[in-house]
Amino acid sequence: MVGVDRLLSVSLGEHDTEGRAVMPPLRPPETDPLEKRELHALDVVRRFGTVGSLFLAIGSLGAGAAPVLNPVQDIPVLRLFPRIPTVSLAIAFTGMGMLVLGWLMLGRFARPGRARMATRAQITRTLTMWVAPLMFIPPLFSRDVYSYLAQSEIVHRGLDPYSLGPAQALGVGDPLTSGVSNMWRDTPAPYGPLFLKLGSWISGFVGDHVVYGVLLQRALALCGVVLIIWALPRLARRFGVEPATALWLGAANPLVLFHLVAGAHNEALGIGLMVAGLEIGIRRLPVRVHGDTPPPLARGEILFILLGATVITLGAAVKINAMIALGFFGVMIARRWHGRVIDLVRAGALMTAVFGVVMVALCYASGLGFGWVGALGTPGLVRSWISPTAELANLGGVLGIALGLGNHTDSLVSILQFVGTIVAGLITVKFLWNSFRWRYRPIIGLGVSLGAFMMLHVAMQPWWLLWAVIPLAAAAGTSRFRIAATIVSAVLAFLAPPPGSTFDGRSFVPLQAYLAGIVVITIALLVVRQTAPMLLKRGSYAWRP
Repeated sequence: MVGVDRLLSVSLGEHDTEGRAVMPPLRPPETDPLEKRELHALDVVRRFGTVGSLFLAIGSLGAGAAPVLNPVQDIPVLRLFPRIPTVSLAIAFTGMGMLVLGWLMLGRFARPGRARMATRAQITRTLTMWVAPLMFIPPLFSRDVYSYLAQSEIVHRGLDPYSLGPAQALGVGDPLTSGVSNMWRDTPAPYGPLFLKLGSWISGFVGDHVVYGVLLQRALALCGVVLIIWALPRLARRFGVEPATALWLGAANPLVLFHLVAGAHNEALGIGLMVAGLEIGIRRLPVRVHGDTPPPLARGEILFILLGATVITLGAAVKINAMIALGFFGVMIARRWHGRVIDLVRAGALMTAVFGVVMVALCYASGLGFGWVGALGTPGLVRSWISPTAELANLGGVLGIALGLGNHTDSLVSILQFVGTIVAGLITVKFLWNSFRWRYRPIIGLGVSLGAFMMLHVAMQPWWLLWAVIPLAAAAGTSRFRIAATIVSAVLAFLAPPPGSTFDGRSFVPLQAYLAGIVVITIALLVVRQTAPMLLKRGSYAWRP
């Protein structure tokens, strides 16, 4: 019987010059362990990143997205940092730079094609060391976690978070409302019923204690990160990608450290459940090689398909984006069967049925109903300056003013958001069909489709790209993709300021802080050059992902 490893690493997009499907290696090539000199260099990288994480943690005390009633102000010694914001920001920026550079240097030991590579365990230990200092710090890069707390408290009080904003439901003077950004105080929650129900349990446990609430929300996000670390290398091995490479690009990514861990974004739980569901779903899935007769059902195959689809649906009940994974999972199932269009229809019906049953059960069991459907457009109230569609709308508004036609930016935002959604939907349909027709690996299609939806949204945020990067890290082993993903991740890591807000009227603060941070980072690199010169040697592939 042909196993799932054979299917998922066969056939999905590899063709010869005549267009015929060819078979890539069933598993990543075997590599030797790192030699003594490389182990020393890896240890230097690990310590370099850990120091950077500690810098970021210390800087967060004065440059983080602190609550309005900042408890750090009451702690001796530590209360100094909020009083020196420029210094705190310089410390935080130094940590950011060291973590990004440490990640780039770590990529040397996870690059496919090396005779000796770091093991999955070595990458995981490095990631653990970098995450540890960020677990008990104030939120960074965003104030969204305060919205989570306020919306969860609304649920805990038996009110409807999909029709009431924090200011209406809790009151403007409530300590949980005070931490929410002004733009979100009167808006409903855009999150699924599972996430808000879990949050209501946190609210029931901590009440209005903001610090404990933030820490428990971060613990919930860390559960998602753990799922990513568990599922990603397993998926990678099934798709013929070295697990260490997938872990480095997907889990050790600076965007994960900065936004899923330090920022405590619920994307962590949504993505974690999505990739875990895919891993569970294909675990017992025997799949035919193109042209072969489908093998009989394997033991436990249907059970694992249902479990996988259920877990993916749970991810969609956190963030609806995970729902797209059900379509590509259905393609995998259809190809395991006879590979006919009717099989695709049957697999799609199965995925739809599982999604419907699980989601309806969650909506009723949580007591929240289906109000989340109408609140999905809430993020679109914000225009991100890194969103191509938002910037195109702004450009159209400027041109309209210049031509004397008036400012129609708001109308253009709505139109372009609608067009962007349609385009992303068409891209998804294209990749679903091409994956089914043996042209792309389904998980590659999943990553591209999620990336299209994220990129074409007017409210695109840096951490949204993880919806694309993490599944692609498990299947796209080409150097071209790794280089592009590395550059994008490294650049996006610096776009969000640590406080999660701008420095209006105080432009000198980030300028001075960043200059000081660059000086410290330069000194740190000189130390690395003395202790492990191979990491910075010109002409080596230390910096090549």
